[in-house]
Amino acid sequence: MLYFAPWKKAVILGLCLLGLIFAAPNLVGPETRASLPDWAPKDAVNLGLDLRGGAHLLVEVEVEEVIAERLQTLRGDVRRALVDAGVRRFTNLAAGEDAVRVRITRAEDLNRAAEAMRALAQPVGGGLAGGFGGGFGMAGGVGGGMDLVLEQADDQRLVLTYTEAAVTEITNRTMAQSLEIVRRRIDEAGTREPTIQRQGIDRILIQVPGIGSAEELLGLIGRTARLTFHEVNGFGADAERAGPGELLLEDVETGSPYLLEGRAILSGENLTDSRLGFHPDTNLPVVNFTFDSSGARIFGDFTARNVGQPFAVVLDGEVITAPVIQSPILGGSGFIEGGFTVESAQELAILLRAGALPASIKVLEQRTVGPDLGADSVAAGAAATVLAFGAVLIFMGLIYRAFGIFANIALILNVGLIFGVLSLLGATLTLPGIAGIVLTIGMAVDANVLIFERIREELKRAKGVSQAIEKGYSEAFSAIFDANITTLIAAVILFGIGSGPVKGFAVTLGIGIVTSVFTAVLVTRLMIATWVEATRPKTLRVERIRLVPPETRVNFMGLKRPAFFASGIGMVTALLLTGFIGLNFGIDFRGGTMVEIQTQEPADLGEIRDLVGGMELGDVAVQEFGSDRDVLIRVEEQAGDGDQQNRVAGEIAQTLQAEIPGAEIRRVEVVGPKVSGELLQAGILAIALAVGAVLFYIWIRFEWQFGLGAVLALVHDVALTIGVFSLLGIEFNLAIIAALLTIVGYSLNDTVVVFDRVRENLRKYKKMELVDLLNQSINETLSRTLMTSVTTLVALVAMFLLGPAVIQGFTFAMIWGVVIGTYSSIFVAAALLLWLGVKRDWGEPGDVQKAGVQFGGAQV
Repeated sequence: MLYFAPWKKAVILGLCLLGLIFAAPNLVGPETRASLPDWAPKDAVNLGLDLRGGAHLLVEVEVEEVIAERLQTLRGDVRRALVDAGVRRFTNLAAGEDAVRVRITRAEDLNRAAEAMRALAQPVGGGLAGGFGGGFGMAGGVGGGMDLVLEQADDQRLVLTYTEAAVTEITNRTMAQSLEIVRRRIDEAGTREPTIQRQGIDRILIQVPGIGSAEELLGLIGRTARLTFHEVNGFGADAERAGPGELLLEDVETGSPYLLEGRAILSGENLTDSRLGFHPDTNLPVVNFTFDSSGARIFGDFTARNVGQPFAVVLDGEVITAPVIQSPILGGSGFIEGGFTVESAQELAILLRAGALPASIKVLEQRTVGPDLGADSVAAGAAATVLAFGAVLIFMGLIYRAFGIFANIALILNVGLIFGVLSLLGATLTLPGIAGIVLTIGMAVDANVLIFERIREELKRAKGVSQAIEKGYSEAFSAIFDANITTLIAAVILFGIGSGPVKGFAVTLGIGIVTSVFTAVLVTRLMIATWVEATRPKTLRVERIRLVPPETRVNFMGLKRPAFFASGIGMVTALLLTGFIGLNFGIDFRGGTMVEIQTQEPADLGEIRDLVGGMELGDVAVQEFGSDRDVLIRVEEQAGDGDQQNRVAGEIAQTLQAEIPGAEIRRVEVVGPKVSGELLQAGILAIALAVGAVLFYIWIRFEWQFGLGAVLALVHDVALTIGVFSLLGIEFNLAIIAALLTIVGYSLNDTVVVFDRVRENLRKYKKMELVDLLNQSINETLSRTLMTSVTTLVALVAMFLLGPAVIQGFTFAMIWGVVIGTYSSIFVAAALLLWLGVKRDWGEPGDVQKAGVQFGGAQV
């Protein structure tokens, strides 16, 4: 019955209230959010660069340079170790790309040389060295294995190489240092809410809102930090005024003044390493450090003369620490102690290493969005969302009477929950993310439509109101679950493989699927149960208007031959178009440079083409983009790496602004050859994984014929979509891969609903001919199929007409996908099921009732 235990009501209402509380900060400005009570959430959804303007860089840190430098240093250490061990005769001592090699001339010296070289190995992960603060001394250490391994060749040659663990540690420390330097550089510029993340093994993603260009950002992070060590002449009250040859600096945390000797004892160039460690006696966190040979000598002499005196470590004109020398620091290594936590010691270790970028960086990708374009995108996206939202609300209210009102309340709550979860996760909302919300709005009613249509069917069987509602929810759940899981599979794969804005689309789509099922299955059921309990209606009519007659008996399977013929012709045509015409790949997939400008007067495309073409950059494409004042310029990939592409972007922008008065650079995108190839491979892999995962899921939930039929229908939909893009010349970029994966999810949504009804009818009508059973199943779900398609199209058409031009290709792909997906679920997937046949091994009647339908060895 429609009964909710009090605890269930409390959980459902509590989750709704919690979601709305987290969503509330998005409805007010920053000042109001700051004045909210301490217990209230204050975080709003972050806007991506495409919505507020700014610069994006993907850079690669040349970690190989660090390893090469280490090997050169190791070469000198090997020479000293051999000499100290009494090995005088050795030749061919050299540091290669991956090892230091030396040939020992005399065989009797071989073992002694090997022992001397093995002694150079250190524990990986930070051994314990000497320290200062509470005392200074040298100590051994224990780490997770050693950093060097020695091999002996047949010709008395010794080879010393870094272990895999050591290379991993060097890479991680180099990346941590690079991230900290980049973060400090950007923070110094006063920018707000930058995104600085490590990507993969050796890449850094940098997104900074409000900055003028990616070139400006690159210049900002490329500056060298300055690390120095100074003698302290005064502190606090004794540091009021700097005399000749002195510096007056502040503590980075407390702001307390330090009076320092102007001449540095040492600079960061002498520091070879600093890392987290632990005190040999107390096991408390310390910061280990190591100087080079020159720095060790200078620092040893200084500390021997200044025992009991402090010295300051200065980074970028601020004192980051000022420990007291307890004893002479000899040997060039030691540790700093002083009440550190593990986190603070790790942070200080990184700061000590952050004197300069440890290796050069190479630009792989850059994107710049002007603030005006970001504001326009926000306005266009908001208008499209409001229109889509309002249209769906009106549509549902007109169709389903009181039930439509319940669905609308759930839809409003659903959008609130999406923003609440986004705020809770600290997610970033991008233009594709807005498109994901609009798509969610269109698809969110699908579960309610499934439920309402099942309730209507149960009422026709003369069941009571409460029983019909209860039965409608229970019978619709299987289709709701399967349909949404298949879409969620596509969203998860897109999130795992996608990057940037596409990943934002996957996040909103995935969250929207979960919240849609929650609001449709639980929230609307609670509202309807409360309404039934309060009004106790004797009769019930679910719908006000029907898109299809109450009873349809269309012979869909009778149209399978012309449908197969049309689909076959369409797929062959799509393949030919793609083969001969090809796809208009965007720079995401072919690399190159794209610049979007806006002119004060209607743009002269010929003039712009001549200006850019005269720069001798190769193939140049110039086209209107939206209005007659907006122009998109694409330049082919240049020889060289991402830095060369970056220079081209700057030259194009300067030329256009100099020659066209009032021209505004609204967007710049540069993708290097390495990234473009990776993005294309990742896109193909994403589609293949989605299709494979769906095949596996449907095979498990149904049987192999269902899975194969669904996958062939997906191939049909994707092929026709690619063919349309080839025919119309629409740009095929990373966002279109997201659209294709969503088409996969949506098409499966439709197909699985039909298959679920087929599965149910196979249980009911064991002797019915399969062709008749398929016709009946399609007719029974036809109303739901058309309702969901119409509501989704209403939302997407609104986004296409009012949304920003930059995602019109994406929304067009989605609109086409909804149309072709609806067609394929009826005329392709179901017809293939008839052709493939269905195994109908029911066993004994008692077994059927107990276990359900047997599908290819899997029970459902």
